[in-house]
Amino acid sequence: MRAAIAEIESLEPRSWTGRACTAGGLVLEATGPAAAFPLGARAAAQSAAGDTPCEVVGVRDGRALLMPYGLLEGVRAGAPVRLVEADPTIRPSDQWLGRIVNAFGEPADGKGPLGASGIETRRLRAAPPPACTRARLGERLSLGVRALDVFAQMRRGQRMGIFAGSGVGKSVMMSMLARQADCDIAVIGLIGERGREAREFVEDVLGEEGLARSVVVLATSDESALARRQAAWTTMAVAEHFRDEGKDVLCLMDSVTRFAMAQREIGLAAGEPPTTRGYTPSVFAELPRLLERAGPGMVETGGSITGLFSVLVEGDDMNEPIADAVRGVLDGHVVMSRKIAERGRFPAIDVLRTVSRSMPDCQTEDEREATGAARRMLALYEDMEELIRIGAYKPGTDPALDEAIRLKPALEGLLAQRRDEATPLNESNARLQMILESEGWVNDEDNNNEPIA
Repeated sequence: MRAAIAEIESLEPRSWTGRACTAGGLVLEATGPAAAFPLGARAAAQSAAGDTPCEVVGVRDGRALLMPYGLLEGVRAGAPVRLVEADPTIRPSDQWLGRIVNAFGEPADGKGPLGASGIETRRLRAAPPPACTRARLGERLSLGVRALDVFAQMRRGQRMGIFAGSGVGKSVMMSMLARQADCDIAVIGLIGERGREAREFVEDVLGEEGLARSVVVLATSDESALARRQAAWTTMAVAEHFRDEGKDVLCLMDSVTRFAMAQREIGLAAGEPPTTRGYTPSVFAELPRLLERAGPGMVETGGSITGLFSVLVEGDDMNEPIADAVRGVLDGHVVMSRKIAERGRFPAIDVLRTVSRSMPDCQTEDEREATGAARRMLALYEDMEELIRIGAYKPGTDPALDEAIRLKPALEGLLAQRRDEATPLNESNARLQMILESEGWVNDEDNNNEPIA
């Protein structure tokens, strides 16, 4: 009853209608009362096949610019265009757990209606909590992936980016995190995903147990730019719902780059000027608005959204515009290397280029020293790798490099992990400590943590 009352109170008592006047490319222009079509509103244009859902993406010369969620075929000049919803919202609830929904929050898994809607209305484009009233980052979080739990530990409420080119194993690692991470609820946004992979992800990766605690928001690559962008907003709105209930939410989004591409397509259609690599100014304005919604909740309500956002870098360029913009907003970044993937080590995480900004505050002193020692050994080996491979380095010339060579196979074994293998955080750190100790590393301040020659 409370949900029904809330829905009735949110109804618009007036009906606004305009007329389509021109249509070209991806944009439909409509005339009508000045208050009929506010920016961001959802409208419907009448066509021979029925109503075509649209969104108002701009206003020019007194006319509303609308982009369709589907196809414009069948919409003729003078066709009625009516306002459907001035500020699109959803009503998530616990009934959504274990389900796959589309960008509109409608069931997309063929399992029937979602059940009772939540009482509270959630705006798709909500603002993040005020900075000064947000809680601080929580305790450290076990992700189940050894390379991350050792070299890029996260805390509850932290936001990390996973940067990788195509075909490097980014989606597989996201699936490992979805199944293995220590959280109450997982909200997974598949933005612009391949249609054939959606069912594989749910059935083979998440499984029944993983899906039971998850909500999957899906917008495949064949859907419109509006649907792909809205799926990202829906993902965040669902995560905010569970966060405000005091839950620790893991929000996975694959990928932020496709969200940016969708926003670029919308901006260009609305007449925005292209800037860096064709991206419009609104892309770089929307990215922080989306990503800042993840993080700790309000102090009084508790809960958190730990965000892991994948970034598909173009041409393996980690400094391309979207990667650079996202890296500046998030609390750390995980870099996946094509070179490591080609060697057959998965997940192909380049730990030397991976950074977690909260890591120093959530490690013990022993863990910090062990991680630093392993990083130094890996960096030393990488600097001399070419000489070692061609046999130009003579063993015994540099004791530190000799130790790095001895440690390399064991460290590679630690970093390699099967997709179905999960390792608790404490066990991952213990394995690193055992590797260092067994190879002659002494954790002693008097020896300055140097290897034994």
